[in-house]
Amino acid sequence: MSNHEDELRSERAYVAELYAQLDAERARVKSAYTAALAGTGGSHMERDDTVRALAKEARRLDVADNGLCFGRLDAQSGEASYIGRIGLFDEANDYEPVLLDWRAPAARPFYTATGATPERMRRRRQFHTRGRQIRDFTDEVFGRPSDNDGGDAALLAAVNAPRGKGMRDIVATIQAEQDEIIRLEHPGVLVIEGGPGTGKTVVALHRVAYLLYTQRERMERHGVLVVGPNPAFLNHIGRVLPSLGESDVVFTTTGGLVPGLRVTAEDAPAVAKVKGSLKILDVLTTAVTNHQRLPETPIPIGLGGVTLRIDAETAQWAREEARASELPHNDARAVFTEIITYVLTERAIGRIGRGWLNRSDKQAWGGLRGELLKELADDETFTAALDDLWPVLTPESVLASLFSSAELLAAAGGDPALFRTDGAAWTVSDVPLLDELVDIVGRDKAVDQEAERERKAEAEYAAGVLDLLVSRQDSMDDEDHLFATDLLYAEDLADRFVERDTRDLVERATADRDWTYRHVVVDEAQELSEMDWRVLMRRCPNRSFTVVGDLAQRRSAAGATAWEPMLRPYAGDRWVYRSLTVNYRTPAEIMAVAASVLAEFAPSVQPPESVRASGVQPWSRQVTAAELAGAIAEFERDEAGREGTSVVIGPPDVPGVVPASETKGLEYDAVLVVDPDRILADGPRGAAELYVALTRATQRLGVLHRGPLPRALGGLTEVTPAGSR
Repeated sequence: MSNHEDELRSERAYVAELYAQLDAERARVKSAYTAALAGTGGSHMERDDTVRALAKEARRLDVADNGLCFGRLDAQSGEASYIGRIGLFDEANDYEPVLLDWRAPAARPFYTATGATPERMRRRRQFHTRGRQIRDFTDEVFGRPSDNDGGDAALLAAVNAPRGKGMRDIVATIQAEQDEIIRLEHPGVLVIEGGPGTGKTVVALHRVAYLLYTQRERMERHGVLVVGPNPAFLNHIGRVLPSLGESDVVFTTTGGLVPGLRVTAEDAPAVAKVKGSLKILDVLTTAVTNHQRLPETPIPIGLGGVTLRIDAETAQWAREEARASELPHNDARAVFTEIITYVLTERAIGRIGRGWLNRSDKQAWGGLRGELLKELADDETFTAALDDLWPVLTPESVLASLFSSAELLAAAGGDPALFRTDGAAWTVSDVPLLDELVDIVGRDKAVDQEAERERKAEAEYAAGVLDLLVSRQDSMDDEDHLFATDLLYAEDLADRFVERDTRDLVERATADRDWTYRHVVVDEAQELSEMDWRVLMRRCPNRSFTVVGDLAQRRSAAGATAWEPMLRPYAGDRWVYRSLTVNYRTPAEIMAVAASVLAEFAPSVQPPESVRASGVQPWSRQVTAAELAGAIAEFERDEAGREGTSVVIGPPDVPGVVPASETKGLEYDAVLVVDPDRILADGPRGAAELYVALTRATQRLGVLHRGPLPRALGGLTEVTPAGSR
């Protein structure tokens, strides 16, 4: 038997022992979890915390089942370290590590050591695994160039493998330039820019896993927010962090940043640009203040048997005082009401007490005022007057009425293009406006107070049950017994209602508009508007961000043309820029075609360099309108017989195709692009769309065109129907 086979057998035995330890640990946690669910010790809150912690540990162990150990690092000193998805320790040997977590500092040379800078390492061994089984391994010996053949075998195997459902983690094949960004110690905003296929998204997600590992105590109470361009993208990346053992992460699009909303509809580019600009802030503020009205004619109010009036002068004074308080609109209503009430009661007392009451009789004056205040509180006419002059508003009511009224738009200084018949037909660009209005308008105090009354009533009921059972026990004869479960039930009931929230972090964060995260990841960040950034900065006051994007792929009219103008107003100098230059996804043959398109609309941008060639030339084929559907079906039949994924991308009005905007950040083994000339016809936005479409493919690319083939695609091989199969 060869030395390679001997070592392979030894490595398989070692990894089998790791899995045995993993299984034993999982069994222990499962047993403890079951016991905690059924246990009666401690308070309900303590038991619930234990159950949550054990459930989280169980998830961490479960995700390690596939690819638990993916390599070994041999130091020049002779010490060997195994690198894996999680850390495992030998309890019988002073908790010596038998498997290093990939995020641990000692594991870093596995990704960064090279022949030129071996970092005191002699050899890197990468395992090729399927499930729990090591199929083979590749060695890279540092300092001996002749032995370095095949050092990138694991990487090439990964990038050449067929795509499945969802993005895969790269924990086994992180490259040095990626690892540097993942472990970057920067407390502010990190911008990662890279062209298609450079791995910027998966690098950002691994950075989150690294931060959660190294700063667990600081970050896990508030969690991490990941913002992506569309729901399909979030589904695509949703497995990466759980596969790395991290679950306290909220995934959303910008259309889901306001609790209760999941908006996907988009505005026309011109409208989105208006809504995305910070200039819309003045429109929103004015739209709210325009609801703070003065009476056109005095409003009569009956009080204490006399008739008084709320006139424009009184309302003007009250409005000035309320605005001067600088409180949100709904909060300032109390100031407005106080002034109006003061004027009415003063006038009423003056008329009612004429001839017998003066201000020096404070007790009588105060007593009469108290009676009048109660009368006003129950007066429907007075309440209606307040609602007309200073109504309680909601963000939704303000924005819907603004957009559905040309008159209100004009009064607020809004662009006429914002008008729409259905004011509440929300779009993605409306979400940051609704979020902004929460701060301008303020809370609906009546709703908050009712919720608080309900909470207190529930807590009082629970406490009453407990008091009743305790009293019952005190009054019992010696031979009577009160079951312990009775008291336990009452205790649990009281725990449940006294400042108790049984939801997990993700549930609590997504339901709370004021939730703040310890870290935020923004993918396809070039698409975010100035207003989008205001929302996100509100969600993360400490300004800890990983921002991922590619300015060359921007399609939004309201998006970024440069990073600094978007970030400096919030982060100042606390932002740094890093770039990724190597394309791990797109083969050189396809990237050459995409680079021609890039040169047409962004000649100053350098395309990423592909790490591999596939040997398969991208092709084009001209079809008639009558032939198009059949040609698409032909492509789909061919791909159905292959392993991997495929997609047809084209203009949205072509049946059976997906718009390029819905494939951003995604990858497929095979891509068919339909009508590229029509995609390009949308100007710079269209050119970016075509660039995105061409760079989704990891293996095969085809183009169907009915019109002339755009000049930028001249490098494609034109084929006949038979040649395209």
